[in-house]
Amino acid sequence: MLLLVFAHPYPDKSRANQALLEAVSDLEGLELRSLYDLYPGFDIDVPAEQEALSRARVVIWQHPIYWYAPPGLLKHWFDKVLLRGWAYGEGGDALRGKRCLWVTTTGGEPSAYGPDGMHRLPFGEYVPPVEQTARFCQMSWEPPLIIHGSHRLSDAELASYTQQYRRRLERLLDQVREAP
Repeated sequence: MLLLVFAHPYPDKSRANQALLEAVSDLEGLELRSLYDLYPGFDIDVPAEQEALSRARVVIWQHPIYWYAPPGLLKHWFDKVLLRGWAYGEGGDALRGKRCLWVTTTGGEPSAYGPDGMHRLPFGEYVPPVEQTARFCQMSWEPPLIIHGSHRLSDAELASYTQQYRRRLERLLDQVREAP
């Protein structure tokens, strides 16, 4: 089973994230947890989230980048759900070996991330906190799908990304079905 943890505070204003969700939402074996729909007051049901994670073989974190990081509710979800003794630390092996795919969108073009761009650093400099969260929980980090300039994509470019996303998830589903 694939667990898609979606965190977008304004999903109705995100053409790219809506298209990405639509491209994969009908996949058999995919469970979607839309955090801002489930927890508008940030009161996370930790046992429900841990149960969903326990069922999953692959965890997908999909969200836009806000101020160089995941949206606040996803960070809060990390803090509340990925607990010592459950996700990491002594006895914390609930996520060991699960695969983790990060799917994120940015408003900035690739050229905005670099010494001459508005953000001054390559985008890769902003990846470590998310990647290390997965690795610290003993998850297997998959190469992320990063979509830059998401609100300026042409229909054809967006369709290409949605097809790429669906193919990635289909391959992951096939791989976990074949694994013991």
